[in-house]
Amino acid sequence: MEHLEEKLAHLIRTVDDLSDTVASQQAEIDRLTRRVAMLMEREAAREAEGTGGIVLGDERPPHY
Repeated sequence: MEHLEEKLAHLIRTVDDLSDTVASQQAEIDRLTRRVAMLMEREAAREAEGTGGIVLGDERPPHY
């Protein structure tokens, strides 16, 4: 019986550790998803303004 209690305690600790890992990974995924959305909005706004920064072959760069 004591052996089973030890195994159960180890399994409970492992499940708790895995749960913490999954929770921290989900928080990181949420943070990265927000950053990607922000960057997508920023790029869409930049494209709408026409200042995408693309220099065609016959155009002078802005520093001239």
